[in-house]
Amino acid sequence: MAEAEYNVSVPRLNSLLELDPYLKPFEKDFQRRYGLFEKQLTLLEEAEGGFDQFTRSYKSYGVHRMPDNSLVFKEWAPAAEALFLTGDFNGWDNFSHPYAKKDFGKWELHIPPKEDKTPAVTHNSKLKVVVHTRMGERLYRISPWAKYVTRHEKSVIYDWVHWDPPQPYIHKHPRPQKPRSLRIYESHVGIASPEGKVASYSNFTHNVLPRIKDLGYNCIQLMAIMEHAYYASFGYQVTSFFAASSRYGTPEELKELIDVAHSLGIIVLLDVVHSHASKNTEDGLNSFDGSDSCFFHSGPRGEHSLWDSRLFNYSGWEVLRFLLSNLRWWMEEYRFDGFRFDGVTSMLYHHHGIGSGFSGDYAEYFGLHVDEDSIVYLMLANHILHTLYQDCITIAEDVSGMPTLCRPVQEGGLGFDFRLAMAIPDKWIQILKEFKDEDWNMGNIVHTMSNRRYGEKCIAYAESHDQALVGDKTLAFWLMDKDMYTNMSALIPMNSVIDRGIQLHKMMRLLTHGLGGEGYLNFMGNEFGHPEWLDFPRVGNNESYHYARRQFNLVDMDHLRYRQLYAFDRDMNRTEDKYGWLAAPPAYISAKHEGDKVIVFERANVIFIFNFHPTNSYSNYRVAVGPPGKYPSPLFDIYIGEKQCCY
Repeated sequence: MAEAEYNVSVPRLNSLLELDPYLKPFEKDFQRRYGLFEKQLTLLEEAEGGFDQFTRSYKSYGVHRMPDNSLVFKEWAPAAEALFLTGDFNGWDNFSHPYAKKDFGKWELHIPPKEDKTPAVTHNSKLKVVVHTRMGERLYRISPWAKYVTRHEKSVIYDWVHWDPPQPYIHKHPRPQKPRSLRIYESHVGIASPEGKVASYSNFTHNVLPRIKDLGYNCIQLMAIMEHAYYASFGYQVTSFFAASSRYGTPEELKELIDVAHSLGIIVLLDVVHSHASKNTEDGLNSFDGSDSCFFHSGPRGEHSLWDSRLFNYSGWEVLRFLLSNLRWWMEEYRFDGFRFDGVTSMLYHHHGIGSGFSGDYAEYFGLHVDEDSIVYLMLANHILHTLYQDCITIAEDVSGMPTLCRPVQEGGLGFDFRLAMAIPDKWIQILKEFKDEDWNMGNIVHTMSNRRYGEKCIAYAESHDQALVGDKTLAFWLMDKDMYTNMSALIPMNSVIDRGIQLHKMMRLLTHGLGGEGYLNFMGNEFGHPEWLDFPRVGNNESYHYARRQFNLVDMDHLRYRQLYAFDRDMNRTEDKYGWLAAPPAYISAKHEGDKVIVFERANVIFIFNFHPTNSYSNYRVAVGPPGKYPSPLFDIYIGEKQCCY
């Protein structure tokens, strides 16, 4: 970039530098990033008529039925020598329907309707793109824009299925307004049942949504929706980016799920994976046109060494079309309310975070090791989403602590609304693994909870799906282990292990909820101390579904103590809904007493008092507060004088 282009005016950069003067030495980096972002927007305006039209490319790529029932097929395959369409409709003839080659690596095929004026390709019929390469190979591919793919029970490879239902689902309910406080229920449709099988969208709609509503969560984060050939990848090895996973049901059933959630006042976020893609070729994006590149970088830059997956070329025009249109597709077609972007750390740096400890030194976040193509893509994505959808919510999964990740694009930031507070669950696990109760460090806990960039919102969580996976243990399991199998009945006396475990489970969650961020997240089942880890069917466990389920039935049994944990989680969320501490400024911490093991803080005019001492209880304990007055409590009233509180 020329030196003159460093002098790009970032509209509100001064606001950012006032917020954090330590960013001043990196002013040119912000100018350069914003200049690249602005240039891309200008190009979209000149070449495509603006980003609104550009991001609706899903309306022209793939397959579309015209008003006269003719069909138009369109693909981008720059390295292909020839393209053909085959399928049920032509008896799987490999040559009868050739695509016409257009400019810029694009291919088009028009198929007129049948004599009876019905479409030549019927709903639910199978298709393949036949790619002829310059090396003389013949490859069978699924369209990258395929909206539905299925797998026959005995097959390993997914099939492209033409989805054009005679009666498409019509949404009945408007999107709820953006909630004041974000309380997220992280969910996986396939495991959302006590039964040992892949659960359905319909099961989630009818059996799980009412529980989420009852628990007081106002947002669902749906994982593993974008189609992935390997179930055990937890949805993170995506093969078809525009297809909702068929293993749970049809696209129309997912639309109903989201519509019913909206009717309950619950917004729904998609766990979107734009950080990488599966290496699958026959039913994935990899080598779609026979080349090593196409949607990805060629050579080593196009491969993630730890994930064994392909990495997108974010500077590619057609790659931007594909990914930005993908976001728009999920917002428009399914009416999601926003996204949790997976693997953002991998996107931000050429080293993908591999072998990097991230000490917090600002130099780690700027320089040649930062992938500015990715940064510009994320700026574009957030700018477009927030411009088109005022209440859209975007969350970044970033472990590096990149400054300005959650500052507006107009300030030179990346434009996310929230980032995940990933250090908090790690801290809880570390404490439970390494320290006796009497050695817990109150100051260290408080520091981890409150150590976040001012002005950049965080989603706090005590544990997510990561901690539930086989190889680790949930907090409940760390606390109570095998006693959960034998001593969770309220019909027998409570032993010390269960007593300690239940109390700490509640306290760790409430402390995280109240102090840890501007939003809160829980992974399904963890709210009631789900007794087992999570493991998907795979060769290593004889393809068992035993651990790929959530035992909601445990909550429905009155005599089990899981019900108590469920009730606490529900009351915690309902209390937050009443007082709104997640939407309030960060807490004022008035005490972190190491000897007493007491933490006291104030947020949203609510006084939080925690006693983590394993043996000591206290009476007439004095704590400082802000506003004088009467502080009601479910258990007792606290009367506040001018300077101190006694109870």
